[in-house]
Amino acid sequence: MNQEDFDTLHAAFVSVAEAAPDNAFLAVPKRAGRDYDPDGRVISYGEAREEVERLIGLYREAGYGVGHRVALLLENRPEHFFHLLAFSALGIGLVAINPDYTHDEMLYQMEHSEADLSIVRTKRVPDVEAVGKDRATPLPVVDGDALPGSLPRAPRPPRNEAPGRDSELALFYTSGTTGRPKGCVVTNHYFLTTGAAYLDALRSGMLSYEEGRERVFNPLPLYHVNACVISFGGILQSANCQIQPDRFHPSTWWSELVQSRATIFHYLGVVPPMLLNQPESPEERSHEVKFGLGAGIEPALHAKFEERFGLPLLEGWGMSETGRIFAASDEPRHIDTRAFGRPYKWMTGKIVDENDEEVPRGTPGELVVWNPGDDPRDGFFSGYLKNETATEEAWRNGVFHTGDTVIQREDDMFVFVDRAKNIIRRSGENIAAAEIEACLAADERVANIAVLAVTDEIREEEVMACIVPQEGVAGDEVLVDALMDLALEKLSYFKAPGWWLFVDSLPTTGTQKVQKQEIFPKGSDPRERPGVIDRRDRKKRPKR
Repeated sequence: MNQEDFDTLHAAFVSVAEAAPDNAFLAVPKRAGRDYDPDGRVISYGEAREEVERLIGLYREAGYGVGHRVALLLENRPEHFFHLLAFSALGIGLVAINPDYTHDEMLYQMEHSEADLSIVRTKRVPDVEAVGKDRATPLPVVDGDALPGSLPRAPRPPRNEAPGRDSELALFYTSGTTGRPKGCVVTNHYFLTTGAAYLDALRSGMLSYEEGRERVFNPLPLYHVNACVISFGGILQSANCQIQPDRFHPSTWWSELVQSRATIFHYLGVVPPMLLNQPESPEERSHEVKFGLGAGIEPALHAKFEERFGLPLLEGWGMSETGRIFAASDEPRHIDTRAFGRPYKWMTGKIVDENDEEVPRGTPGELVVWNPGDDPRDGFFSGYLKNETATEEAWRNGVFHTGDTVIQREDDMFVFVDRAKNIIRRSGENIAAAEIEACLAADERVANIAVLAVTDEIREEEVMACIVPQEGVAGDEVLVDALMDLALEKLSYFKAPGWWLFVDSLPTTGTQKVQKQEIFPKGSDPRERPGVIDRRDRKKRPKR
């Protein structure tokens, strides 16, 4: 398939559904006790097309089209993709809701995106209705588990234009360094080029990614681009199947891969150590998996994982803003480092200093990337919603600034060095330190605060809060628990600090900006500082 032959993701899907209607398109692995499809489920391209066409009729009858946005909170169910493809056909923009968002976080997203309608799972209807009541404009909420025969009318007519490659298809919210998440606007063109780039990255060198024969197991959430765009765009354009579990389950990982006949899987840094900590089982070597693709494995575990489970792990790199990825798919992969790939036809890059001047090979600097063709932005995100200033700052000097510190080896391989400034990476979630600081600084007992990342052997990084209490306020466990309550009320559970430390003061510049790098001596482990309080046991996903 040539992705350039299609104006929309839906048109590409229809082409495959007509050519290979019986091919498996989406699958849910068997899992006892799950509140949907406990016996598993396989959906062919032909069956999916029928459901997509039904949804197109529903949305069209209710007046939705170009210029409208619909929020989805369907978790990791196949129905998410049916709605996405219907949106592509009509020109509707998808607003992907994180199921772990609190009321305040969801309210911000629904206000900022100006969503016209929400489709949510039955158990979440009351939560989203509460958000709708607090929003300045109405937000109709529809039960997506029992979709009615008609939808609430669109609040205004759609724009009088046909959907095309440049039409908005989704809005993904990504944590930035300045507080509230930014909405990345992405188009049909983004989805199609991302899928094509994914296929090319996995067809090179040592790999074999075959048309109509792969079953890609992706446990990552559909409100992120990895499962919703990257792997999905690739399987759709190659007549393959995406296996969509509800989430990552370490104790049943290999049995799910075996029974679902997975040939490829996606992972995050939290996955390898948890699997290595599991007891040995027959399934861990009786699978059909050719390779795993992901990011964040500790170099010390890389060879150990491959030897025990009998497959290579390919480290990659990508962002919501880029869609397309780098992947270390050609030897040498340098698995004793954090190497993640080389430039290729879909995305190139270089390492620059603070003046955007390229630095010598082997020298750390910021990774900047761009499309190698005539238009550096071609196929990347369209911009941050309602924030042109941030968009242009990210694209200054004609290249996209990732914020990640990287080196490039003499053989062109990029090697990750450090996380983007003021961003904490925990179990695949990008967490803005500034958002947590703003939440906790609002408490009258907090005089000053700095939130930073500390190492975590399982989750890559954990959140740490260093707090200066107001004069006369005791910095003790009582205050920690009160602030923890505040964080868990206002923020998603994974954003709450796991480690807490009270200090008399924080190092600052002449302009009173906190110098986080000066809080702890270089080379020390902040978790071992006397007085540190551990509250990681309170960071639990709420039962909904």
